[in-house]
Amino acid sequence: MTHKKQHLPSKICPVCGLTFVWRKKWERNWEVVKYCSEKCRRNKKCYA
Repeated sequence: MTHKKQHLPSKICPVCGLTFVWRKKWERNWEVVKYCSEKCRRNKKCYA
């Protein structure tokens, strides 16, 4: 059984430092996605 999700692009979240991978919901705006989650996006002022 082969999986298609082996070679998805990834980024590092500037708030928590975790690596997150491309998601279907980010398909149209992957270039502008900076944060791994809504929580990190809301807390960006505290850390970044």
